[in-house]
Amino acid sequence: GRCWVPGRGGAPYKMCEVGGCLQVLCPGASGIKSAAKAGTAEADEMQPVRKDKKNAPHRGLLERLAAGEIIIGDGGFVFALEKRGYVKAGPWTPEATVEHPEAVRQLHREFLRAGSTVMQTFTFYASDDKLMNRGNYVGQKISGSKVNEAACDIAREVANEGDALVAGGVSQTPSYLSNKSETAVKAIFRKQLDVFVKKNVDFLIAEYFEHVEEAEWAVHVMKESGKAVAATMCIGPEGDMAGVSTGDCAVRLVKAGADIVGVNCHFDPDTSLKAVKLMKEGLEAAKLKAHLMVQPLAFHTPDCNKQGFIDLPEFPFALEPRIATRWDMHKYARNAYDLGIRYIGGCCGFEPYHIRAIAEELATERGFLPAGSEKHDAWGSCLAMHTKPWVRARAQRAYWEKMLPATGLPYSPAFSKPDSWGVTKGDDVLIQQVEATSNDQLKDMFEKQKKFAGIVA
Repeated sequence: GRCWVPGRGGAPYKMCEVGGCLQVLCPGASGIKSAAKAGTAEADEMQPVRKDKKNAPHRGLLERLAAGEIIIGDGGFVFALEKRGYVKAGPWTPEATVEHPEAVRQLHREFLRAGSTVMQTFTFYASDDKLMNRGNYVGQKISGSKVNEAACDIAREVANEGDALVAGGVSQTPSYLSNKSETAVKAIFRKQLDVFVKKNVDFLIAEYFEHVEEAEWAVHVMKESGKAVAATMCIGPEGDMAGVSTGDCAVRLVKAGADIVGVNCHFDPDTSLKAVKLMKEGLEAAKLKAHLMVQPLAFHTPDCNKQGFIDLPEFPFALEPRIATRWDMHKYARNAYDLGIRYIGGCCGFEPYHIRAIAEELATERGFLPAGSEKHDAWGSCLAMHTKPWVRARAQRAYWEKMLPATGLPYSPAFSKPDSWGVTKGDDVLIQQVEATSNDQLKDMFEKQKKFAGIVA
């Protein structure tokens, strides 16, 4: 066994590694007990999660959800790889799948070890129009098909090292913001879908949409594959940027054909869960059924406006003081589960240790811990091995649950004032272009920034 963790009701149970994952083992029991029954007298054998899919039956996403399983997503690739030097902030495009495949592969492996059961292809902003937007070289020098194909191959390679699924993902497009037609926007999505079908991903995700109309178009195209489709919007409780309520967004996505709906990015876990709750209520009122998912930011954003964290003045290079702790993620996972959400993951800012915290919080319900918990005892109990007595005194859940971390920044405010330019699809300043942003265009943006911020030159 690797470690002892307190079970519910105070009864301890032991974790041992079986089949590549840490399993719940009750003291005195002859076999492995399902975590849901840990600490009771009812013992039963539990099949471990296998590392090699060739030795395990392949079960799809909807099959797993229908069986009541908890699906744990991965984290934020563009932010994580930007900090590691493999993604450029601004375009946020995933050419690293071709230029630095080893970096993408390693991050997938870390999320898998942390407990992710979905390897989402690193195809965020990998549409042809985005790869050629504002001077981006990727569309011409590499091509969208190569970026998407490489992403699928890497995700599948790592997924096959565990019992994980591969999800092909599309996101909002410059074409939609530039008022292109439904036919033109759907053609963009279809190019990515062609790759996903060729590579036989397990299911599809239409994620990061500010406008439900564009998300509907994406779902329409994804459904052509015959595969399960999840759709998540980067909205909060106030609804999409066109004024459609959060509940109505969910209704429209399900009517478009989405099997799973929810939100991702732009807002913190608390705000995102409020949005999913509104989606759930909207579906119930419309007498529609769908699975729910959530993949929020790992940043605290209580001061965000409707646009989310991209309006915060700290975006994207000074967000670190807002990062959520692993203990925050325990609370998030529990609240998401209690809301009825069974696909729980993360987006920008989520690192593998955040995902591990989700897996550890829900270990009782899932029946096992991830391999990454081998080096992480529950609630800091590993600190009992520390040389300093005051640090050993922190080896308890009560200490970390009550922790209110200081920032160490004496002149830093608790909240920021978000930029509120009030522009969205249809505004001239959101029309995109193939050419690089010119100096004159930048000067114009700098002047607008002064105006909106109330700065007098």
